[in-house]
Amino acid sequence: MRAVRLLAVGDIRAVEVDAPLPGPGEVLVRVLAAGICGTDRHLYKGEFPCAPPVTLSHEFAGVVIARGEGVSLAVGTRIACDPNIACGQCDQCLRGRVNLCARNIAIGIHRDGGFAECVTIPAHRAVETGGLHPHHAAFAEPLACTLHGVDLGQPIPGERVLVIGGGVIGLLAVQLARNAGAEVTLLTRHPAKRELALSLGAMQAVATEAEARDVLPNGADLVLECAGVADTVEMAPRLTRTGGRIVVLGVLPKGQKVQIEPFDLLFREIHLLHSFINPFTQSRATRMLSLKQIEVAPLISRVIPLAEAARAIAEPAAPGEVKVLVDPGLA
Repeated sequence: MRAVRLLAVGDIRAVEVDAPLPGPGEVLVRVLAAGICGTDRHLYKGEFPCAPPVTLSHEFAGVVIARGEGVSLAVGTRIACDPNIACGQCDQCLRGRVNLCARNIAIGIHRDGGFAECVTIPAHRAVETGGLHPHHAAFAEPLACTLHGVDLGQPIPGERVLVIGGGVIGLLAVQLARNAGAEVTLLTRHPAKRELALSLGAMQAVATEAEARDVLPNGADLVLECAGVADTVEMAPRLTRTGGRIVVLGVLPKGQKVQIEPFDLLFREIHLLHSFINPFTQSRATRMLSLKQIEVAPLISRVIPLAEAARAIAEPAAPGEVKVLVDPGLA
């Protein structure tokens, strides 16, 4: 079968591999849609730890076509993959902080993922999606990660929330904060993404820090940093009101540093938090997608075959592009 594998840092290609067989406790999934994530580009550049050679993609949906010993999940079940496999035994797992597991194994990072015709995953990482379109079900993982960040930020009705970054996480955050009853502003330099944010419920969309100051002269109660850029992380405290909160969801390259003034955070009692992956939020995300509480169809910029995935990961995202999906069924 065909799979898109990261063979080494800077070396990603579509290759022929043997089709996997499900072991005990596993299911074999025919992949119907897999999203290209910014983390995939970090992996390609060596900016995020992983274990090559490995088939990438931790955001995917498909259908169960075979099952291993001890699995009750029926063949034919539509699923979305919850990619993080916590050990359940380390100190963090025992505290309920499974996203901080010391021995976490991430599908598509440490073991083969969804940029392939088929993939095996532990059955307990398969979340049933019912009649949800697979192109939409592939958003379950990024929505689950965004849910965790918004949970940490705790927006309440009537608050002002500033989302920095108009990628998929930012545009999902806009909708989640809006659903919480907050007044939402998006900051992104891309005009098409500003228009998209307004159509998804943002009250305002601005291009610069100065424009954000104009519409939020006292700062935002909650800033959700979703761009993963040093400049925007440094900008976030300047756009947060006294007594406000910041949650950083964006992923910066490993080793990159930013400048923050601790005295400013202290004197204005700004809470600076970070959000990592999706602890116990994948099922919630899948239900929200099924109930159409979150719109994802407008976030799909294009759908490509497996043959084009390696190039799409290796090259920078096109201006205004939000989410590229890989459909292994396309020729």
